[in-house]
Amino acid sequence: MAATYETILTDLDRGVLTLTLNRPDKLNAFNPALQRDLIAAFGAINADNDVRAVVVTGAGRAFCAGADISGGADAFKVWGDNTKPVKRDPKDSITQVIAGCLKPVIAAINGAAVGVGITMCLPMDIRMMSSTARIGFVFNKRGMVMEAGSSWYLPRLVGMQRAQEWVMTGGLFGAEEAIKGGLVRSVHAPEDLLPAAQELGRKFAKDTSSVAAAINRRLMWAMLGATNPADALAIDLACIAYMARGADAQEGIRSFMEKRPPVFPMNPATDMPPFGPWHEEG
Repeated sequence: MAATYETILTDLDRGVLTLTLNRPDKLNAFNPALQRDLIAAFGAINADNDVRAVVVTGAGRAFCAGADISGGADAFKVWGDNTKPVKRDPKDSITQVIAGCLKPVIAAINGAAVGVGITMCLPMDIRMMSSTARIGFVFNKRGMVMEAGSSWYLPRLVGMQRAQEWVMTGGLFGAEEAIKGGLVRSVHAPEDLLPAAQELGRKFAKDTSSVAAAINRRLMWAMLGATNPADALAIDLACIAYMARGADAQEGIRSFMEKRPPVFPMNPATDMPPFGPWHEEG
């Protein structure tokens, strides 16, 4: 992760990459440059075996205040012919890139997270929040439609009734409502939020196989759309057979028997099974 980005900062410490949205003068509002940087960073994360977990947060007093609308309604423009729906290329969608990450991703929502500022957090695995932060699915108040696949993610995370209320009102709400609704895992004092998220990331990284973690992360997300547990059984049996032949399973057993911390040799960048949802994005 030696790359330099225009709109984000990255810092790798003990396996945890802290990725900071860095447009504080614009409340980290989402623009094409931020989109490009995030997509590039998550691509690099998948290829870097030193990164075992990712924490995403914002510089200054906001997490991300939504789309940068300083240029007017063109901020929402996605394609030229607005009479036809267009399938997004997964490589151009920040939601799809985060969903396809091979490392666990934690959102440390330090301040305002509005519109895309909160929908980009939905495919992250854990959401933690400052007690002073505010969240808003404000689309109806902007005359805009839910984006970033949030119409799929949000009802699955919090239930249809609560998702409808938050979107239909378009209002801002705080930490108490977010945790009551199940949108966030935990609420922290502002000064404690980032250290708590980084500590959780270190727990994810400690003594665990990065390949097993990647497979398990992607399987759980993929199975949200399954209609029958047999769908999960079929893919997990294939993955068990694959991993059982691999060096990580051997090291896991050997280190347990020898009562020492494991040193797993496999790498998600090169050693994922040659089948499964991690190949579907192309």
